[in-house]
Amino acid sequence: MSGSRQVRRALLSVTDKTGLVDFARQLAKHGVELVSTGGTAKTLREAGLQVRDISDLTGFPEMLDGRVKTLHPKVHGGILHIRENAEHAAAVKQHGIEPIDMVVVNLYAFEKTASRPGVTFAEMIENIDIGGPSMVRSAAKNFADVAIVTSPSDYASIAEEMEASQGALKYETRWRLAKKAFALTAAYDTAIANTLEQIAPSGPSETPVQSSGPASAPFPEILRIHYPLAMSLRYGENPHQRAALYTDGSATGIAGSHQIQGKELSYNNLVDLDACWELVQEFDQTAVAIIKHTNPCGAATGATVLEAYKKALEADPVSAFGGVIGVNREVDEKAAEEITKLFVEAIAAPGFTEGAKACFATKKNLRLVEVRPAQTLRVLKQVSGGLLLQDADRGHITVGELKTVTERKPTEDELAALIFAWRVCKHVKSNAIVYARNGQTISVGAGQMSRVDAAKFGAMKAVLPLKGCVAASDAFFPFPDGLETVAAAGATAVIQPGGSVRDEEVIAAANKLGVAMVFTGMRHFRH
Repeated sequence: MSGSRQVRRALLSVTDKTGLVDFARQLAKHGVELVSTGGTAKTLREAGLQVRDISDLTGFPEMLDGRVKTLHPKVHGGILHIRENAEHAAAVKQHGIEPIDMVVVNLYAFEKTASRPGVTFAEMIENIDIGGPSMVRSAAKNFADVAIVTSPSDYASIAEEMEASQGALKYETRWRLAKKAFALTAAYDTAIANTLEQIAPSGPSETPVQSSGPASAPFPEILRIHYPLAMSLRYGENPHQRAALYTDGSATGIAGSHQIQGKELSYNNLVDLDACWELVQEFDQTAVAIIKHTNPCGAATGATVLEAYKKALEADPVSAFGGVIGVNREVDEKAAEEITKLFVEAIAAPGFTEGAKACFATKKNLRLVEVRPAQTLRVLKQVSGGLLLQDADRGHITVGELKTVTERKPTEDELAALIFAWRVCKHVKSNAIVYARNGQTISVGAGQMSRVDAAKFGAMKAVLPLKGCVAASDAFFPFPDGLETVAAAGATAVIQPGGSVRDEEVIAAANKLGVAMVFTGMRHFRH
């Protein structure tokens, strides 16, 4: 059962064709017969390789639009029979089953398909791979005789080992590959189960999939978490802590981002990048956020990325040093030229123009990551002995939903500023106070134990004039003193959830000071 095994026949059927041709050439070099299916066979033939069709091996054509091609006894018998078992050997000989010594398979990209905007239910279901996982499990179960290769990242090491051993693979290698294969199928089935659990009852199959959403989808009876390792990190929040990044396979969000420049991303980089990316996703207008330790030291909207960046930086240029930046538009050369004047750790954006890339190339350590928006429905947090799961905070308030509770109504400019401040405040650690004006944060009071202290701290650190600004509070003012503090700082209008037993006292204080105040009926605690 142990020892090296010669690879004489390999079955190749892959969705991700990265490195496939070079790997197949290495196999052919050692006299390995290549058996393949559909598009994989076409790719190999176009590269000049001799390939045997799966239908030739099975004596049965591929059918049902490719749904049935490898689900056949001559495939699974060739994989699963134990070479040193006399009864197995006799059975495969009797039925003309040829041994398959290596299976090279990766699966339909279900997560990517499921996360694509406008994907239909039929498309999603069609991208549930059946034959692939079946072959993977068969080969992994019989790892003592068969090598299962599920990732292009393993091609080089396998080719190197076969070169050194005249076409054979060690037992230890086959065991390592089998464990990886079982982890792949477990993660794949988990992704399907988790995705379908969030789908509302389907209408016609050609209509776009509608998620039942966090508000209506039940929490799962069993929480399935299977995320493949994306990369190991140098360390965690501190050098004495180990860390790694895992991804859901959707190629979206910060975990699925594409780094195009700079040093290796750190744990803290990733946490801060996620914070700034999520903040700028709040806005339809061009927006820039500068984050330090997950809190915005500046955020702004503008007609261009350059304008938004300058306004965001202006709010707190000292804290911005060594921060990370999130942008919800492609970064152009003009914005890049301005950003390179500041020491920045990393930038997240949907893209960068060639001019911007050339400009940023002068800052070789600066990390640039391209990001696609993620559809985060729920948020998970570990506590000792278990996990907490909650709906993601996707609450939004429009001007029409605000309730004016004071004698003075906010002006149109104040209303626009209040909505802006409210969206930023949602991404500030509680207790949170945000001072803002004209689509620009003026100052931020974050993470204070007292709401009055948050208001005082924000006012104290302001470098821009506060007079005529607005203020947002992530939760209600429990006493009039918080309202009085932001008014004394210069705020003329305030947005807060309301709901305190002392609301009437706070409203009376606002009326006395001539401050306009609106209630949202929604809070945004961020612990």
